Amino acid sequence: MEDTQKDNVQQEVSAEETVETETAEVQADTEESTADDKVKALEDQLAAEKEKLLRTAAEYANFRSRTEREKLSIYSNAVSDTIKELLPIADSLDRAKDASKDAPEEFKKGLEMISNQLAKTFEKLNITSFGEVGDVFDPELHNAISSVDSEDMESDTIAMVYQKGYKVGDKIIRHCMVQTVN
Repeated sequence: MEDTQKDNVQQEVSAEETVETETAEVQADTEESTADDKVKALEDQLAAEKEKLLRTAAEYANFRSRTEREKLSIYSNAVSDTIKELLPIADSLDRAKDASKDAPEEFKKGLEMISNQLAKTFEKLNITSFGEVGDVFDPELHNAISSVDSEDMESDTIAMVYQKGYKVGDKIIRHCMVQTVN
């Protein structure tokens, strides 16, 4: 009987050890999978942070380049706006020069000096005038307000300039108002 009890006890102990071993193995597997899950989660979080950092760096680079372009355009727009205000004065000066044919020489000389000063100022600011009689008509630059038939001039050329056009670099400040040949 003692042997049977011993066998039963040994079987129970053996069964308990087996259960404990299996439990330990399950716990180890669970701990490994939990550790793997934690590592995976941390890797995903790191990837998300890297992506956020790259996006922030790209946004900053775009901001810098956009700000630089805006600075340049502000200067160009300020020059254009200032020149727009001076153009009526230049037009009046040109009309005064044209009308001063019978005026005294001192008056003509004074108008010429003022005109030269204005031309030098425009040159310093990179402002050029365009639209001369005989130029080819370009709807991007010229505003045709009338047309005339002419045997002497080719078609689509400028026959008369009513108002000069001006530009800064490639930016048109004012279109030229012209009469074209049909």
